[in-house]
Amino acid sequence: MFETHKGKPMAWSFRDRKINPWLLRLLLLFILAVYKTTAYGEIRTQHQQQEQQQDQRQRHRNAYATMMYMGTPRDYEFYVAIRVMIRSLARLHVDADLVVIAAVDVPLRWVHALEQEDGAKVIRVENVNNPYKNQDNFDRRFKLTLNKLYAWSLVDYDRVVMLDADNLFLQNTDELFQCGQFCAVFINPCIFHTGLFVLQPSTVVFKDMLHQLDVGQDNPDGADQGFIGGYFPDLLDKPMFYPPPNGTKLEGSYRLPLGYQMDATYYYLRLRWNVPCGPNSVITFPGAPWLKPWYWWSWPVLPLGLQWHEQRRQNLGYGAEIPMVFIQTLLYLGIIAVTRLARPNLSKLCYRRTDKNISLVHAGLKLLAIWSILVAYVLPFFIIPCTIHPVVGWAVYLLGSFALCSVAINTFTLPLLHVLTPWLGMFGALLVMACPWYPDGVIRALAVFGYAFCCAPFVWASLVKVMTLEREVFFPILGESSPPSGFNKLY
Repeated sequence: MFETHKGKPMAWSFRDRKINPWLLRLLLLFILAVYKTTAYGEIRTQHQQQEQQQDQRQRHRNAYATMMYMGTPRDYEFYVAIRVMIRSLARLHVDADLVVIAAVDVPLRWVHALEQEDGAKVIRVENVNNPYKNQDNFDRRFKLTLNKLYAWSLVDYDRVVMLDADNLFLQNTDELFQCGQFCAVFINPCIFHTGLFVLQPSTVVFKDMLHQLDVGQDNPDGADQGFIGGYFPDLLDKPMFYPPPNGTKLEGSYRLPLGYQMDATYYYLRLRWNVPCGPNSVITFPGAPWLKPWYWWSWPVLPLGLQWHEQRRQNLGYGAEIPMVFIQTLLYLGIIAVTRLARPNLSKLCYRRTDKNISLVHAGLKLLAIWSILVAYVLPFFIIPCTIHPVVGWAVYLLGSFALCSVAINTFTLPLLHVLTPWLGMFGALLVMACPWYPDGVIRALAVFGYAFCCAPFVWASLVKVMTLEREVFFPILGESSPPSGFNKLY
């Protein structure tokens, strides 16, 4: 209630025109608009971004796919390899989705890194049971490779290029999406390789493959290679794939030119590529599992490993390994400094105050010295992060082995040259193998063989010298020609 200027009470009403009702309505509309903008603006923006990302993915009718599973000692190494391959494909601006078929036991932190940092689409799947795991010739590391069959279940895509993690892309290969229902490369003259193949996803084919697993289709190796090879037995008779210039997709099955799956061993014969059929687009690294290109020790044994690490340096970096390498480097430098300063005290271990059991002490001391030298050369190899850059890895290994050898040298007063002869031999072998001026792989192999032949006598002589541990050479009495009274030298 309000009072007028005449003192008569009256009810407040819009009709008094104290407040214009149209103005009030405009004010309410403005407040409502501001509220929606502030309260829902961020949610709306996020929703729009999600729709844009979904539209972006839907525009990609093709995909590059790979698989990831757990249960081997090298799970982390393959995780790094997959990330490098995915980022290298993104760097080539491929017009396709990047898909990772990941088993349900793959760690979530790896899945999030693949999705959020690498831009991959991760599809979680159950492991395919391998019915061939009890075959006599079965290799346990291939137990879960049949997960690759999930590629046929990616029916949202017209074509899928299925990849192994040990592929190195040199250029964009989007023309592969023009191939037919199944296409692969024959690295072996009679057996195509499943490290890269093109397929048309099909629920019918996928279910039939699972049925063939249940009925026991013949599989010579018990892995994806043998099963898929048996499922497409007539691929060798199919025509060679050449991408149509008008961009249309072909139908049927085709053999892919060798340039889409170049075996690294072809390179090592001539130290250059000479693949005339098809573009030199993709390098693969089949063979020994411990000589994959991401291991630091594979170079300079396999020179192409440096090219793989160059792609990693450009795309992923080494942020996960650098702290451990830095700590090891500081530790080894500290060991060298401490053992050098403490040498007089360490050398006192060569004396004892008793004449009893001299032969037993001599044998124990000899065994301890030999083991210390062996540990000095072996231990650094196993504690260096195996996916670090090869140049850094070999540098840290040489530093670590030298540091630990210095402990043995200063503790047992061993001759420096004899203990470090293998170290010098390895350093020289690295220089010989890494030399970039060989005309071909045969000359390189002969040079390495010649170097090893020349170094072998020196290494053998040093080994014999260390094994014998001669009295006057290996355990000299510091500053004296004979032990002081009451002391016996351990020999």
